[in-house]
Parts: sequence; C-alpha cells; structure tokens
Amino acid sequence: MNARILIAVTHLLGIGHLVRARQLARALAGAGHEVTLASGGMPDGKDAADYRFVQVPPVRTQGTDFRNLLDEDGVTAAPERLAARREQLVALAEELSPDIVITEHFPFGRRQLAGEFLALIAATRAANSRALVLASIRDVLVAPQRSERLAETAERVETLFDAVLVHGDPRVLPLEASWPVTPEIAGKLVYTGYLAELPSLPGGSEGSSKTILVSGGGSAAALPLFEMTLAAARLLPERTFHLLIGRGIAEAEFARLRQSAPDNARVERARPDFPALLAACALSISQAGYNTALDLLQAGRPALLAPFDAGSETEQGLRASALERAGLAQVVKLDGQPQTLAAAIEAALARGVPPAAKVDLNGAKGTVAAVAKLLANRA
Repeated sequence: MNARILIAVTHLLGIGHLVRARQLARALAGAGHEVTLASGGMPDGKDAADYRFVQVPPVRTQGTDFRNLLDEDGVTAAPERLAARREQLVALAEELSPDIVITEHFPFGRRQLAGEFLALIAATRAANSRALVLASIRDVLVAPQRSERLAETAERVETLFDAVLVHGDPRVLPLEASWPVTPEIAGKLVYTGYLAELPSLPGGSEGSSKTILVSGGGSAAALPLFEMTLAAARLLPERTFHLLIGRGIAEAEFARLRQSAPDNARVERARPDFPALLAACALSISQAGYNTALDLLQAGRPALLAPFDAGSETEQGLRASALERAGLAQVVKLDGQPQTLAAAIEAALARGVPPAAKVDLNGAKGTVAAVAKLLANRA
C-alpha cells in the first residue's frame, strides 16, 4: 500500500544527515509513497524532483559545540526561532496526517531539539492514531556518557517508536559496537543495508589515473586533513594530488589552500563528478563519514582514512577501524608530521587494490521493503 510519509531531519555540522535523508525520501517516493522531507539545517541548494521538500528556519553549530544552536548569521538561535520550527513541524503533521513519520537521528541524538521532535510525534498521532513512528539512524552512533540519557533514549524508543531503521550492515558494524543495545531497543531494530547511491560505478580495477584524490565531505572539519596533505605533497614531488574542497570550508581558507599548494597538487571546490574521479584514482585520502565510506566501498580503490575525532566524536573512528579490519582501507593518524602521511601514502600505493567489499549497499531497497512490511503488519 502507498502511504503519506513525513521525514524530519536537522543536520548541524556537515551535510551527511541531509544527504542520507534525501536518499531515504527518493527511495520511498520511488516506491510510490507520497513523501515530504522537512529539513531544519542549513539549505544545501538542491532541488527535490519526486518528493516535497520543506525548509524550516535553519539552525547550525560551530564545530562540535552541539549545545549552542546558531542561526544563519552565527548568532545564538532565539527562542522565537526554535518555537517557529516546532510550530511548522506540527502544522505539517496536521496538514498531511501522515501514515508514517520518520525522525532522522532522534531519539539517539539531537537531544537539544527533542522538544520539536516530540511535538511532531504527538501531532502526528493526534492527526492519525494509526500512524507509524520510525527512527532513521546511521550505522554508528555517539553514545552519551551519562546513564540517564541512555535510559531516556531506551524509554523513548520503547514508548514512542514502532521501529528503528538502521542504515547499515550488522556483518560490518552492528549497532552495539557504538551504542548499548538494551532489550527495549533490540526488539525494534531493522537493518536496511547502507543507503548508497546505486547503481555503483565499476570499481576494483587498476583505475585510469595516477592521481591521489583527497576529499573531506561538506563540513569545515577536513581543513587539517587538507593542510597536512599539501605538506605531504611537498615531500612527494613525483606524485600527483587532487584536492576537492567542500563548501563548508570558508572562501578565505580555500584561497589559502590554493595559494600554498605545491606544483604537484591541484586544489578546487568539490565537483559533482566526484564518484567518477574516485573510481579512477590511484589512491583516495579522506575522512570516514558515512557517505564517504560508501563512495569508497563502491569505487573499490586503495584508501587512507583519517577519521574526524575532535571533541567526543567517535563515529568516524569506529567506522574507519571496521573498514581496516575488513582489509578495505587503512587508517592513518594525523600527528602533525607530514612524513607520517607521506609514508602511509607510499605504503597504500604499494598495497594496491583492496578485495571486493562484501557489504550490503542496497539500503534503498531494504528500506522500502522494511516500510512495506511495517505497513502490512499494521494493517
């Protein structure tokens, strides 16, 4: 059966959460569902062809300070803005009377926005008492250190949610590797596979380029990686480097990177043909975000991962370690010494192409099947 589905997402640091939510929306719309995606993070400038996209007043953070929500101008978000966000989400639920509401990351994260997510769920249930409430989460979470917060999440999953869609493969990274899975949570987990953009590009070949491709996703967190790579490039003049700088890096920093680049390093803004460049490169150097990891798995090229680990962030480190254990990439620590990275580059090039990844990357199909089963069970 076709359903009215409302997805709510707020990305705060990079754009990974929004990218994943858009993939989710496209997959469900492609299966015939009427999908509305409400985004509360900074606009990404992209269109939505087959689903409705609603932008609520955006908030963001500075670095990993997730407690302090900012507006577009970098000013602390006023109570009026937060109230307007909540009211718009409630109005959407009242307008749509959705059969399914999906909260991206909540209740496992976004505690600072709990009020609006809880209001959305309450409004959905008031408009449609038979509505399904689902959580959508990535393969790795950052668990809070305080036991009462873990207990709060378990209670919310048990009392408010019908299922938790885990967009990952438990053979690679089960959720319990990053989050204490209590009985309340375990009974509601549905693994969908990774939400990759399929069909994948052909990978695992010798590639058509001798270029070392360096990428850093959409946030400013990759700036140290870019700086260290340029330093390593100066030590490896016989190698060719191509750095793709995301929009999260400010224009002044982007200009500084370009000006400081040696002759063997090309620096430009991120490009839409990144997957094709990745599939043809000799070596990829990147962080270990969700979408970056999927691009690497599909391309099948040698890879060095320098996971983002500022503050209390453990997500990328866990994912990078799992890929290293599977022989699909190598982890390198940015220790401030370009010689370390240069040596890791030479070693990775010597190792060559990794084995084909045995990972479920068909999360779009898995999510559609999971939603169909949940709707059938409800009926």
